[in-house]
Amino acid sequence: MKLATFRVSGRDKIGIVHDNDARVFDLAAAAARSGADNPAFASMLALIDAGETALDAARSLFDRHSKDSDLSVPVAGTDILAPLPEPRQMRDGMSFPLHILQAPRGQRKLAARAKNDMEELARIEAEPLGELPEVYRKQPIFYITNRFSVRGTNTTVKWPRYSKVMDYELEFGIITKNKGANISASKARDHIFGYTIFNDFSARDAQRVEMEGRLGPAKGKSFDGGNVLGPWIVTPDEIGDPYKLKMEARINGKMRSQGTTEGMLFPFEEIIAHVTKDETLMPGEFIGSGTVGNGCGLELGWYLEHGDTIELEVEKIGILRNKVERQDV
Repeated sequence: MKLATFRVSGRDKIGIVHDNDARVFDLAAAAARSGADNPAFASMLALIDAGETALDAARSLFDRHSKDSDLSVPVAGTDILAPLPEPRQMRDGMSFPLHILQAPRGQRKLAARAKNDMEELARIEAEPLGELPEVYRKQPIFYITNRFSVRGTNTTVKWPRYSKVMDYELEFGIITKNKGANISASKARDHIFGYTIFNDFSARDAQRVEMEGRLGPAKGKSFDGGNVLGPWIVTPDEIGDPYKLKMEARINGKMRSQGTTEGMLFPFEEIIAHVTKDETLMPGEFIGSGTVGNGCGLELGWYLEHGDTIELEVEKIGILRNKVERQDV
């Protein structure tokens, strides 16, 4: 199933996306029509908490009432929210080797440009990428970001006033289910509710400064609306192999980068195993893959401009679309 959170007449609802991603089926309305209101359909978190029986009930309702046209609304013209508007936790990883190697060089190039030091810039450009630091192969690396700053597709991300260099990041991620601690990698798939797309908008100039302090990122990543999830959550049965999906980033309709979900240093199952060492994983958390290689302007030497539209597409999930606007123009 593809599961969305959407807003109709000022009310937030959850539903099943169908008809080639063109319509969304209102689960709470369908339950009411069947004469049995279900609290699991009050929100995406409620659905996740209710477990497999709630998903089975959702499938059953859709099978019975999907042809009731008044129980679905068109995706176009409907306010599609972040599928999980307030995750219980948000972690984002560093899983793709090419990005790990290219991102620090991108930050050094950004610093050279800020100083107008073209000689230093040319020297950095000529450097080989080098070897991947061993720490990235030893264990999953991740940071915790602001779970209250989540937005969905088709929103306008307001450029933080303290930044002059805005960037996007092409990622995908998981939503968790089933509370647990000390989860083995072999059992971790039982804790994956579904998959979604993540655009980890980044204020690169702020990030460059704070990372010199060997802690963070903080304001380089955390600003209102900067964590974008969506357009919906796709359950594992529709994904198949999550590590063979095509990915693409487009800016104003022009393709900027392509990649695949293949090649993560640690799959999500191993990330879950690492996260839950003597720590309880809650249902309704988000864990991001980290940026795919060449999946951001930092690596490509190109950054966002006022009014740009960014589309991130991941095979079998959908398209996450946003616009960025400066607040000082």
